[in-house]
Amino acid sequence: MNIAPEVAQALADNRGVVALESTIISHGLPRPENLRVAIEVEAQVRANAAVPATIAILDGTVHVGLNDVLLDQVANRDDIVKVSVRDIATVIANRGSGATTVAATSHIARLVGIDVFATGGLGGVHRDARHTWDESADLTTLGDTPITVVCAGVKSILDVGATLERLETLNVGVLGYNTTSFPGFYLRESGFPVTWSVSNPGQVAAIMGARRSMQIATGLIVAYPIPETEQLDPDLHDRVLQDGLSLATQRGVKGKDVTPFLLDHFHRSTHGASLVVNTQIILRNADLAAQIAVAFAAAADR
Repeated sequence: MNIAPEVAQALADNRGVVALESTIISHGLPRPENLRVAIEVEAQVRANAAVPATIAILDGTVHVGLNDVLLDQVANRDDIVKVSVRDIATVIANRGSGATTVAATSHIARLVGIDVFATGGLGGVHRDARHTWDESADLTTLGDTPITVVCAGVKSILDVGATLERLETLNVGVLGYNTTSFPGFYLRESGFPVTWSVSNPGQVAAIMGARRSMQIATGLIVAYPIPETEQLDPDLHDRVLQDGLSLATQRGVKGKDVTPFLLDHFHRSTHGASLVVNTQIILRNADLAAQIAVAFAAAADR
């Protein structure tokens, strides 16, 4: 494992550090926008006096924090595979290269002592899970990994209600940030409520501290909705989603390939509108995550 000097120093000094996944870069956004957005997200974290730690595996080495050369490799190499927790050891042993999912990023972040993680949307229970048992490892990983994840809910291509039920079963905490409705990723609301709502980073940091003192070893989700004025048009969203689900079925797209397939379908079918929304989601989440990381570090110093 290679921890970037900037990240290592920030951890040693107990300053705010924000973990960032790399699957968004390699599989979630099209080239060349993926590299541009990755750079902007890191800049957004730094603008809030925190340190970004984008995580990826390159040629058998786990990197926690990427320089410009490594970030470019994640964005543009064709041999970057999607890596969940179960894949980490195999990719390392085979000296392979992979982009880390929410699950893998959370696991590696906690190994090095990072408490806060920003992503776009979580994985979850797929819509046909009753028949396929298709459920993202993001959920089970958060069920035994004490990390705070800032996201815009779960990806709207999933079964949101079933995902929230699984999170409850797994004892994963869920906070709405300035909302009492669970976000719908591209949409401000998913139609499902959240029990607890917070309105500032200090509140989140206090909850993180209380969870640590009570030895609660599961994840905490901070669900941060995109403003209504910036969301994808709901009618367009629903139409494209149904078309994409039908197309995925016709082409036999299954398992971990479903999410990147549908995200690409959204990008093409909305003529780039979903990319604009997705970019705003990631930047907003990085901004809030950095504020939370700084607040938590400050609280720990008191």
